[in-house]
Amino acid sequence: MNEKILVVEDDLDISKAMKLYLHNAGYDVLIANDGKEGLDLFFANDFDMGIIDMMLPGMMGIDLIEKIREKSEMPILIVSAKSGEIDKIEGLSVGADDYITKPFSPPELLARVKSSMRRWKIMKGTMKPSQEISFGEMVLNTQSLQLLKNGQLIELTATEYKILKLFLEHPNQIFSKKQICEHVNGEYFESDEKVVIVHISHIRDKIGKNKEGKDYIKTIRGLGYKIEN
Repeated sequence: MNEKILVVEDDLDISKAMKLYLHNAGYDVLIANDGKEGLDLFFANDFDMGIIDMMLPGMMGIDLIEKIREKSEMPILIVSAKSGEIDKIEGLSVGADDYITKPFSPPELLARVKSSMRRWKIMKGTMKPSQEISFGEMVLNTQSLQLLKNGQLIELTATEYKILKLFLEHPNQIFSKKQICEHVNGEYFESDEKVVIVHISHIRDKIGKNKEGKDYIKTIRGLGYKIEN
């Protein structure tokens, strides 16, 4: 069975083009032209991914994503004509996994969709026997995909999980933004570097400080990031 994608886009030309690209790549696609219709389709179907415009009639894309996140952790890709850093941060802050600005090329769209689908399959699929990575006060279970800190569950998105797992598996190793992008997405786009910054900021907020009151994830100026206890 093909993966099913929800596309919520009020520009009919763009939505038709996206449906064609994705259908030719083997995906089933349902289109909504406003936010309310998109929410109705979401509740009536079992989707594997959502592609959502920020500016929508009826219900803004941000509000739609928040509603979806109450019920599902499926990957969500924002498409928007807004390219500002604040707009990207806003979209990622409500639970989107990725952000692409208009105009975009079909190959870039498909690459991002495939990367998101691959991460989602890892999250949903059969994993290896239970394995825990302990680091300071944190324990990451790579089978249940759960993070505990002092016994308290910390909710992570699929992208946050992959980034944190990379750090925890390689403590004290510095990773550049480019390396993190390639690890998470399988590809690298320069525009993704700002997305990485936002995701790391979210991880820092969620995991809090260590016993000494310092951030687990350190910024190494000009080089990237590393985690140290």
